[in-house]
Amino acid sequence: MTVIAEYGHILLILACVFGIFMAWGIGANDVANAMGTSVGSRALTMRQAIVIAMIFEFLGAYLAGGEVTATIRSGIVDPALMSDTPELLVYGMLSALLAAGVWLLIASILGWPVSTTHSIVGAIIGFAAVGISVDAVDWGAVTSIVSSWVVSPVIAGFISFWIFRSVQHLILDTEDPFTNAKRYIPFYMFAVGFLISMVTILKGLSHVFKDSGIKFSFGESTLIALGIAALVTVLGIFFLSRVNQDMAADAKNRFSSVERVFAILMIFTACAMAFAHGSNDVANAVGPMAAVINTINSNSVTSSSPVAPWVLLLGGIGIVVGLATYGWKVIATIGKKITELTPSRGFAAEMAAAATVVVASGTGLPISTTHTLVGAVLGVGLARGIGALNLGVIGSIFMSWIITLPAGAGLSILFFFFFKGLFS
Repeated sequence: MTVIAEYGHILLILACVFGIFMAWGIGANDVANAMGTSVGSRALTMRQAIVIAMIFEFLGAYLAGGEVTATIRSGIVDPALMSDTPELLVYGMLSALLAAGVWLLIASILGWPVSTTHSIVGAIIGFAAVGISVDAVDWGAVTSIVSSWVVSPVIAGFISFWIFRSVQHLILDTEDPFTNAKRYIPFYMFAVGFLISMVTILKGLSHVFKDSGIKFSFGESTLIALGIAALVTVLGIFFLSRVNQDMAADAKNRFSSVERVFAILMIFTACAMAFAHGSNDVANAVGPMAAVINTINSNSVTSSSPVAPWVLLLGGIGIVVGLATYGWKVIATIGKKITELTPSRGFAAEMAAAATVVVASGTGLPISTTHTLVGAVLGVGLARGIGALNLGVIGSIFMSWIITLPAGAGLSILFFFFFKGLFS
């Protein structure tokens, strides 16, 4: 009797438990990408941010999380090498889920915003290189992942720097900031509507239409996003016309009324980014879980695994619970500890992060959502001078990024040999 035939039900239960644990880690750590700037800029309270993120992260994960996901994330391992020993893939994916979940738990306790994608990729590299063969890993793919450590924050930081500079030049550093805000913010609304629509279409809704045969090219996605952006702008102009200047508040802070307008923009960007994030990053938990379930059911290894709706549901629930129970800590790091944020600064950071995701999706550039958002916040801080940045916090964040891949790999190796010894 084979290992899978004998212990299949136990391995199946472990896959679900570890998958939910990994999804919990995504909620506790990675959701700060969508909510950190909104809380830090005081556009949303912590409670409001958690409620919004719970709704839109879950909708993104469940409705647009994808019906089919690659068995091995990012194509870093050839599953054909385990075709004769499918139980090794099961041990490996269980180890990867548990290792990534443990690392995300540690990072969340310390308040470090780390990449969940890099956590699971590092874990898969670990079990594959040591448990299967060093040659089983596509080291070229690993190199491109490591390069995203630099590419993501640099691009996002550059874009956010210039977006906030434009806000300063056109609105904040003028004699009448409120009048100029009402004049120029519709253009920013158009840009936000376009970029967020592109992120949602490219990283979220593409999964929804997969079974129906509907597939949008990058050009078609651009046209749809332009139409949505025009609609957002018209609605934005209507709401702007109803915002009146608060002279009493402006007497204490001349940007009070202006920041109130930017706060409205922040709520919109937070909802859309949470949906796009949930649809994209739930695969880090449900991908390995689906691979284990598919392998146990068929007793064979395939390059892709169908994801049952109940698996996406488990992933969505795990993300929501992680966010509700422990998400506040990393949200505080992103929103409050790197640099002081206002709605206008937070808007520049989120818009830059969205722009970077769009560029990456269109060009196939490997990026990390976490690194992108942190880089964007750094760019906004730099626009006000190096003194506006908390260099100690930034140093610890960079260190956590470097540690993530080897930490995931090391833990995965330990768990892989534990499971192999336990069930063999």
